[in-house]
Amino acid sequence: MNRMAYIAAAILILLGASAATAQSLGDAARAARKNKPQLTSTSRHFDNDNLPKDEHLSVVGPESTTAQTGATKADAKDSKAAEAADRQKAAEELQKKIDDQKQKIDALNHELDLAQREYRLRAAALYSDAGNRLRNQAQWDKEDAQYQQEMADKQKAIEDAKQELEAAQEEARKAGLKQKDQE
Repeated sequence: MNRMAYIAAAILILLGASAATAQSLGDAARAARKNKPQLTSTSRHFDNDNLPKDEHLSVVGPESTTAQTGATKADAKDSKAAEAADRQKAAEELQKKIDDQKQKIDALNHELDLAQREYRLRAAALYSDAGNRLRNQAQWDKEDAQYQQEMADKQKAIEDAKQELEAAQEEARKAGLKQKDQE
């Protein structure tokens, strides 16, 4: 037991001594920065310590092609404005295409709804009169088959229009038009 107390005391003394001589991480980083060799190139290196507060930093990268060809800043601004106008026009055309497709889908859904309502009214009228149903069964079967075909055609037209809308939305997404603008 006595031996355990000596070992524990020795460990505590060693831990206390190492904690007293330990540097904080920040102190170690500052010392390493001071000992780091300075850059000899003409470029400036910015970090939080020497970041300018009163002046603006320039963008890093190669010079633009307009500056290399000797074009003036006004020419560059005009070409950027024209490019922005072209992008805006393309975005407006895509948005118009999407809006038109949505209106087409709404119109097709409205037509389908009206046709289904008319069918229900005709069916209710037919089934309310048993004599009429017996006399005109062949005619009803013919009209019912025609109605089913019309409904299938309208459903297909709606599905095709939805696929066209999805294609237009995908094209707009690829062109960089935001999703909320498409809605």
